[in-house]
Amino acid sequence: MPSSFDQFTYQVRLDWGVAGLSRLAPADIVVVVDVLRFSSTVTDAVAEGREVVLADAEEWSRNGAAVASAAAGSEATVLLGSIRNASAVARTVQIVQERRQARTSVAIIAAGEMDAAAELRFAVEDQLGAGAIVAALTDLGIDHTAPDAAVAAEGFRALRRALRHLLSASGSAREIDAGVAATARIEASGLVPTAIADASALDAVHAVPVLRGGRFTRFA
Repeated sequence: MPSSFDQFTYQVRLDWGVAGLSRLAPADIVVVVDVLRFSSTVTDAVAEGREVVLADAEEWSRNGAAVASAAAGSEATVLLGSIRNASAVARTVQIVQERRQARTSVAIIAAGEMDAAAELRFAVEDQLGAGAIVAALTDLGIDHTAPDAAVAAEGFRALRRALRHLLSASGSAREIDAGVAATARIEASGLVPTAIADASALDAVHAVPVLRGGRFTRFA
């Protein structure tokens, strides 16, 4: 049944976590945004020519990997987006739309973070990452955005000069700095965790991970 919160009438949509993915109307493309550290780390690995197995990522990512796994069960093209590859993601959406030769809907899912009680909480880094992607889509003329997406984009535009400070001062960054377990799990999987400072570098990477057959590879 249609929902007041499915954002069906908009081409570019935004919501949070696995519940947000299910709340939105089915989309042609799902972009998972988990800036610290799932999206950034996998993007950097793919940029180096590596493949990342989703099941392996689920061992160290409670949030972004869970959204990607849920999205994998749909017919959507599943991409990973972050601040580091925001413009590349927007160009990839444009390419997919051109290949389909049809209006292409995009669900941008900010992963957020799970607290100790397993409750989803707002994550400023994912709001900014999602906003960077929406802003880049708007610059390409893909601008029929839901209010949620528009607010994220304008927030990013207003704060883009402060990205490094905002990410390093975020609760997620402090959590990473306070513990080593998550970093050790990423390294155990053979990946190099993207540093917090590097995660704030806008458009530093041109690669976009796409999920195919349970693996993230570089979109081509």
